[in-house]
Amino acid sequence: MLKDIKALILDMDGVLWREATPIGDLPAIFARIQRLGLKFAFATNNSTKTVDEFVKIMQDFGVSVDAGQIMTSSLATAEVLARQFPDGGPIFLIGETGIASALESKGFQPITDEQDETRPLAVVVGFDRWCTYAKLRRATLHIRSGVPFIGTNPDRTFPSPQGLVPGAGALLAALTTATDVQPQVIGKPSPELMRIVLARLGTKPAETLVVGDRLETDIAAGQAAGCKTALVLSGVSTRAQAESWEPAVDVIAEDLGSLVV
Repeated sequence: MLKDIKALILDMDGVLWREATPIGDLPAIFARIQRLGLKFAFATNNSTKTVDEFVKIMQDFGVSVDAGQIMTSSLATAEVLARQFPDGGPIFLIGETGIASALESKGFQPITDEQDETRPLAVVVGFDRWCTYAKLRRATLHIRSGVPFIGTNPDRTFPSPQGLVPGAGALLAALTTATDVQPQVIGKPSPELMRIVLARLGTKPAETLVVGDRLETDIAAGQAAGCKTALVLSGVSTRAQAESWEPAVDVIAEDLGSLVV
């Protein structure tokens, strides 16, 4: 599989770690990747952290990476909004530091106060472990009044050492139920993240392997971008699900370590 591959695009949660627990010996795994002469970068739907925070996590796990190797759904969402609203402005936000920082970098002012009645340019929803009913109420009122509804990513669940827990997609589902409006989702399975990372890597889709743990986001996005795909069983999707996925996944592996041998 790897003999025709020049670069890897790696998901993070469920591929490299579960919450604060690394999956395998990451320094040894990345040393093997480098010995194989493979470029690598990361494309994650996790909207909660900044790129610098992801760099620090990798450093803590003993792996040195550059900020330019990491693309998040937060960064992609901010870029899409900046094209729609080049002058910036207020955004009602359900989300954490990662998406707030990305929006601010593009000239937007995130509103997180559920009592603030300012009419925003858009309602943006990402994973938010401190989301309240009051925030959902205010977001619902904005969306029902015609404000665009944007989701960073559709992941319904999030892998943790204890099992799957609600993800950003669960919050999107609550608001869709309350408003009868479907969000515009920026992260995977949209191929936008993959195309940005491919441009940074300088490789063609056919010579790039996308590695993820979730069929409906990671694998679907890789396939939509024309890349080869590998499903690792260290996160969400199961082998049975992968074997019945259409179009077929190129390779199924227990984890990243067993893939890069």
